[in-house]
Amino acid sequence: MVGMGRRVECRRLRIFGAVRVEAMAEPSRDHRGAGGWSRASARELLELLAARRQDLTIGEARRVLRNPFTTSEVIEGLLGARRLLASYELRSAIARHRRTPEAAAMRFIGGLYWRDLLEITVDVRISPAVRRVAEKYLVQRLKRLTVGEKVTLARRATREVLAHLRTDPSLRVIAALLENPRLTESALLPLVASESTLSRVLDLVASNPRWGRLYEIRLALSRNTLSPFRVILSILPTLRLSDLRTVALQEAHSSVVRHRADELLEARENVESI
Repeated sequence: MVGMGRRVECRRLRIFGAVRVEAMAEPSRDHRGAGGWSRASARELLELLAARRQDLTIGEARRVLRNPFTTSEVIEGLLGARRLLASYELRSAIARHRRTPEAAAMRFIGGLYWRDLLEITVDVRISPAVRRVAEKYLVQRLKRLTVGEKVTLARRATREVLAHLRTDPSLRVIAALLENPRLTESALLPLVASESTLSRVLDLVASNPRWGRLYEIRLALSRNTLSPFRVILSILPTLRLSDLRTVALQEAHSSVVRHRADELLEARENVESI
């Protein structure tokens, strides 16, 4: 009997334990808690926003935006709580949300700091139209940025923004730009070929391990009369015969460069004639 009593007691404990575990696993229906807004479904969020729009806090609104089930309709409901839009953090979070309707996002873009604009331009989940507007405002802010801020921007900026940064006179900005994974050869060539590019910038491009080894970049450096002599002279032996002839005939180049190109041409032609 004693043993049977123990078995009954254990069975009851297991039953009670199962009930307790089941109760713990059931999701809470009270979404006013700290995590409730982050777990609610889209339908529940809409119901909650309709019921609590007047006393919704900024913290709760931000949790709504972090909710993976938040939809465009939910965000539009959130925009109805106009008193909360006085918060810059909330306006920024709404503008940067991938499900924010384009018209709503564009309402806030013009008032965002450059760092938030950068986040919008590089987030491919956001609509292209919103990203293009953010790029436009970011380009307009460039003149007001410090060198340090432009260095940070140059490391991550999109190609549209890089096209404006590549004319910056600061070597720090150009060095950061050269490390940007979005920079392409076609986007860099105008900088290397321009007669208004500073010699020290051309020298920096030539010494960059990623860009200095590309033939089209080296060719543009050899044709640019502002490239340092040592850079041009080091590139000449690597040029194709036709490109070497072009440099030798380029009257804007110094006599030293043209003479060296002629020497290399003569030596190359003599080898080919043997």
